[in-house]
Amino acid sequence: MKFLAACTLAPILCLAFQDIGSEYAGIDWLTYGYVAWPMMIAPVLMLILFFRNRELIRNPQIGANFSQTIKIVAVMYLVWNIIGAIGYSWLAVIPMLSCLTILVADRQLKKRAGA
Repeated sequence: MKFLAACTLAPILCLAFQDIGSEYAGIDWLTYGYVAWPMMIAPVLMLILFFRNRELIRNPQIGANFSQTIKIVAVMYLVWNIIGAIGYSWLAVIPMLSCLTILVADRQLKKRAGA
């Protein structure tokens, strides 16, 4: 869960520092790439985390809210990466596919665990 929190909070903090730093401090080196790349890298890292911790999804008693948390974060990053794919770079398609994989695979793992 700590790694998931880091994957979630690091890009959001980059977004906050980019917005505050460029608007109020006049820092020119805080570009949109400073925000876009962590937003695109985080879903890929979350996909790796998802596959390494499949057992937490199959057995909800072990990983209490892991499945719900990773789905909420995946949807959040899916929305931001759609915006990023339109406005910044088409490379954001890769993290979008990572988010969709998390959402679909979570459902499949729960179906298999129930059967």
